[in-house]
Amino acid sequence: MLVSPALPLAIPVPGTVVDAIRIVRVDLFVVRLPLLRPFTTSSHRKDHLDHILARVTDQDGATGWGECASPTDPFYGPENLRSCWNALTDYFAPALLGAGWQHPTDLPTAWGHIQGNRFARATLDIACWDLFARRQDRSLADTLGGTAAAVPVGVSLGIEPGVEELLAQVERYVAEGYRRVKLKIAPGWDAAPVAAVRERFPDTPLQVDANGAYRDHPSHHAVLRELDGLGLAMIEQPYPADDLLAHARLQRELATPVCLDESVTTVHTARTALALGAGRIVNIKVSRLGGLTEARAVHDLCEQAGVPVWCGGMHEFGIGRAANLALAALPGFTLPGDLSGSDRYFRTDVVQPPIRAHDGTVAVPTGPGLGVEIDQDALRGHLLRSTVLT
Repeated sequence: MLVSPALPLAIPVPGTVVDAIRIVRVDLFVVRLPLLRPFTTSSHRKDHLDHILARVTDQDGATGWGECASPTDPFYGPENLRSCWNALTDYFAPALLGAGWQHPTDLPTAWGHIQGNRFARATLDIACWDLFARRQDRSLADTLGGTAAAVPVGVSLGIEPGVEELLAQVERYVAEGYRRVKLKIAPGWDAAPVAAVRERFPDTPLQVDANGAYRDHPSHHAVLRELDGLGLAMIEQPYPADDLLAHARLQRELATPVCLDESVTTVHTARTALALGAGRIVNIKVSRLGGLTEARAVHDLCEQAGVPVWCGGMHEFGIGRAANLALAALPGFTLPGDLSGSDRYFRTDVVQPPIRAHDGTVAVPTGPGLGVEIDQDALRGHLLRSTVLT
């Protein structure tokens, strides 16, 4: 059993503390990008993504950008695009506009009375980290304490219409050099297609992700035990997020590591999950954890406990993707993340320069802040809705 050490929510980062910052304006934009091909998981299918982008401006005119990568509907978790928009306009942005802070780790004080809504919370957390780093003319990765110049990346593949279509997708991305392949699974689409991929690609690092689609039931146990024999790197989130005891029982039965995703929403839930032995690997997602501050705290917790972590994604646009890369530059991220190039999903993105993968790695941006700039033409061309709060 892994028992993790107690860690504070905000862990100081080396660096110069600037004078008090006050956000005087928050711009919110709903932007739609079509996907190159539909993506299907155990809960839903999508052919486009609507994300909220945020720009914060401080009293000196400095700006920072953040992204809300919440799904449009409450299938991955309880939040959705509409709930995030309301939470940002009614609660988080007003609380931020009324607060002074010196470091992004101070932000929980501004909105600590607001419960949950972690995708909405992450939007402004990322934007304030970007602004803070830009004011110091430092990259976000350096500001967070990251050291890697590039990070190894894998690719996440959705549920396909048939096995042959799946094999063709795997072959394409293996040929492009991605370091591992993740397959979405669901009851009825699990052992057989995964076995087919393993047979065709015996040496490719392979993992599966159920997004909580299975239940603590003998018929599902049999499928998961069958997957256990296919030489997988991990089985991600087989059971619902709140069923940690079922994950712990399953992990005791399997040789394959169980990876927790939706179950880990704070550093506290991470500590509980590790103490229960509910998994041996943690997927850290900036959006799911409410931003970079909490994501870094979970990274530090797992690093001290000797638990491998990797950076997961929510099909972010370039802003969120750059934030993920900055986080993944931290030393505890030892496994390939879901940080493939933007061109894996989108014909156009909203940032320049575009984020691209080369030989299974993506370079960590080195420019100030996120290291990318907004493509104003792309933003206007894909804009659905906007508002300004002052």
